[in-house]
Amino acid sequence: METSAFEKIIQNSKASIYRICKIYAVKPLEPQDLFQEVVLQVWKSYASFKGKSGVKTWIYRIALNVCMSSKLKLEKHRHQSMKLTSIRIEAEQINEEEKARFDALRACINELKEGERSLVVLYLEELSYAEISEILGITENHVAVKMKRIRKKLFGCIIKKIENE
Repeated sequence: METSAFEKIIQNSKASIYRICKIYAVKPLEPQDLFQEVVLQVWKSYASFKGKSGVKTWIYRIALNVCMSSKLKLEKHRHQSMKLTSIRIEAEQINEEEKARFDALRACINELKEGERSLVVLYLEELSYAEISEILGITENHVAVKMKRIRKKLFGCIIKKIENE
């Protein structure tokens, strides 16, 4: 494999990969460690990439698989649930009311089932339903139906959390 092509792929995808890693990071797993593992897996599987999907789709699939399997391995050993503490927005970008809504969203995403969380992560990455369906291996219609249900679930959860403040 040509090193410069690999470096270009990683350079173009590093922000998205890191955001996914931050979502799945739970102590002692650090986002940087997950990121390195994703990059290693991309490197190892680059030669077998056949181009049947886009590079972006392929990268997302690897990142989700690495992050989810790392989290599952950790949970097997610790028998405890994951806390989602990694979504961050710069403080100067939001006011207190927006911060409260954001914190509520983060807490509600943490309460979702693993498959739902993966779908939301990809949706927040602004991927199309077609791209999400390809990454997760489900139909585009199934993505739309699940997202509708997840949005409703998140909205109800956020309202409850904001009202309880």
